[in-house]
Amino acid sequence: MFKLFRFLKPYWWQVLILVFATGAQVWTTLQLPALMAGIINDGIVPGDIDYIWQTGLLMISIALISAVAALTSSFFSARIGTGFSRDIRAAVFTKVLNFNILDVKDFSTASLLTRTTNDVSQVQMVTIMILSMMLRAPLFLLVSIIMAIQTAPDMSWIIMIGAMAILGSVILIMSLVIPKFKVFQGLVDKITLLTRENLTGLRVIRAFNNQKLEKKKFDKTNRELTKLLIFIDRALELQNPLINIIFNGTTLLCSWIGISLLSKDFAYLGNMTAFAQYVTHVMMSFLMMSILFVMLPRANVSAGRINEILGKASKITWPKKTKGIPGRTASVEFKNVDFSYPGAEEKVLDNISFKALAGQTTAFIGSTGSGKSTLVNLVPRFYEATSGEVLINGLSIKDYQREDLMNRIGFVPQRGMLFSGSVKSNIKFGAPSASDEQVRKAARIAQAENFIEKLPDKYNSHIAQGGANVSGGQKQRLSIARAICKNPDIFVFDDAFSALDMKTDAKLRLALKEVTETAVVLIVAQRINTIKDAEQIVVLNNGKIVGKGKHLELLNKCKVYQEIVRSQLSDKEYALELKTAEKLGGKNA
Repeated sequence: MFKLFRFLKPYWWQVLILVFATGAQVWTTLQLPALMAGIINDGIVPGDIDYIWQTGLLMISIALISAVAALTSSFFSARIGTGFSRDIRAAVFTKVLNFNILDVKDFSTASLLTRTTNDVSQVQMVTIMILSMMLRAPLFLLVSIIMAIQTAPDMSWIIMIGAMAILGSVILIMSLVIPKFKVFQGLVDKITLLTRENLTGLRVIRAFNNQKLEKKKFDKTNRELTKLLIFIDRALELQNPLINIIFNGTTLLCSWIGISLLSKDFAYLGNMTAFAQYVTHVMMSFLMMSILFVMLPRANVSAGRINEILGKASKITWPKKTKGIPGRTASVEFKNVDFSYPGAEEKVLDNISFKALAGQTTAFIGSTGSGKSTLVNLVPRFYEATSGEVLINGLSIKDYQREDLMNRIGFVPQRGMLFSGSVKSNIKFGAPSASDEQVRKAARIAQAENFIEKLPDKYNSHIAQGGANVSGGQKQRLSIARAICKNPDIFVFDDAFSALDMKTDAKLRLALKEVTETAVVLIVAQRINTIKDAEQIVVLNNGKIVGKGKHLELLNKCKVYQEIVRSQLSDKEYALELKTAEKLGGKNA
């Protein structure tokens, strides 16, 4: 928890005001019992009305000062606490944004959501309590004890009994609930995970009629969470009756001892009354601290989970400035690149070497699990190659500053991802300063113009979160338009044409040539028709390159490629393609 207090630095002057206001509140509040004792002993007993009026007006003035100090303290504690939590939430969000894919996998998505929301809220609540109670309660406690002893030393032992009783009850409750807080946060993560899975996979769940199974899984975790919450709440609820018993018992003891002393000296009445009020302040201070001590362990668990994210060392480090000067001509080169996931024994990619040049299309094809998507994910450095080297424009990607590298790449993932906003804002996502003409051009090349013009507000039409209000093909086309609008050196299409029909696919690839004359184009695809015109086709099988060349060359010499083509064409079409390839082979011979 204390590690997070570094976020309080911008609020140091507000903390000083808070400390001053809290001190003023404590001092003024604790003057009232002494003044009340004076009214009883020096005003009521001897019948001095003037003294009663003077002291009474003084008490009203002090009470008003105390109220202003209390309001100031509450205002600044809430202001500092909310600003503190806002800064932590922003820091966590920024840290997660800078995670690479492998870093994100160390935490579940549900856990990251819970840590950014629920855990930060827990820390905020306890921080406000610390700011409002941690200084006030000890001050009240210390000053009240001193003034109580000065007022009625014969009764001071009562405070010690009450304090020991409260301390024992707090230790009992904390020993019951502290071990449960970490379990509680884990179950909250699981609830978030199940909820997210069911919302995103709703169509699949309904298609397979598995609502009962998913409800059963959710109910099981929900029951565990409910059972744990009941236990924690019951344990915490023990605090109120225990504190009430101690508080009332202490008050009763004060009255009993005070009355016995009063029978010997009636002038002791004012002192007894003041002492009872000081004891009340002592008990209330212990009560406030006990509440804080019960809440603090839960917040400490949340703070630990937040610090785990903030202290996470990324598996990929970036230089602050690009080292060296990249070439002016766009290119992508893999030199003996291997890749395997952390902890995995087998390589996903094994000794990958190729070079993709500007103005040319390099396509990757292979069976499922052959490593195509992993390979292109190495280009923007979403993953780090286990060995070997990846060069962009002749410079190793390890030498690029993050922003410099990303500005050179237009990446279109397998699943087109759209953000809540408008059609225009999604296309301009990678190029915020793009003009309306550039946006329309990108949409035209991506074959998205026709359906955009049919929308009610055209380019200003609303896009729901995740693109839920557009089809899969429309989503892909908008994602492609976003990459085109960025006008990068390197286009990476990771199976980005899969949701397009053959006609739209062909039109889009033809239109792309308009903006890729000086750019490298990398395409991962499953369909032969998408890649057959590529200048270079790389065939992958079990993470290895088993063929490299143009369509007809590979059809003539690569068995894996032949099998892929045969699976997608009719016998007649395949025979024709094979015959053409054989003629090419004969000419080359």
